[in-house]
Amino acid sequence: MSNRSDIAPSTLGVELQEGGVVVEYTDGRETFYNGVPQKKEESVRCPPGKHVQILVTDPTETEGVMLYVNDRKTHDDILESTGVGRIILDPGEEEEVFPGVTARADGYAVVVEADPEQARGRVFVFAEDEMSEHSYEVV
Repeated sequence: MSNRSDIAPSTLGVELQEGGVVVEYTDGRETFYNGVPQKKEESVRCPPGKHVQILVTDPTETEGVMLYVNDRKTHDDILESTGVGRIILDPGEEEEVFPGVTARADGYAVVVEADPEQARGRVFVFAEDEMSEHSYEVV
């Protein structure tokens, strides 16, 4: 495992579609998170080994900020060029990553707790690996 640092996110374009969520990075590329996010009340617990991403939209739902949690594979330069942020948490560590949104390392699992009203937008959590993709919206 290589060492990676925390990186502050930039504002990204967001488009909520019937079949998923489109995020436009600051370098102009887009990614599509397929599937209607499953609604979860207050928190989402992502199993160990998943690539966890948090997306918080603005009130218009056309912009947002995205953060990778405990991603140790993506090089800092790539994140900085795309506008995606990163936070590294040790087991047992918790941090408010956006107003109203907290990420916690529960062992090697990641737990995201959110109050969308305080976040002033919608809060999405994407957890994926080579085998599966899961989309959640914390309500």
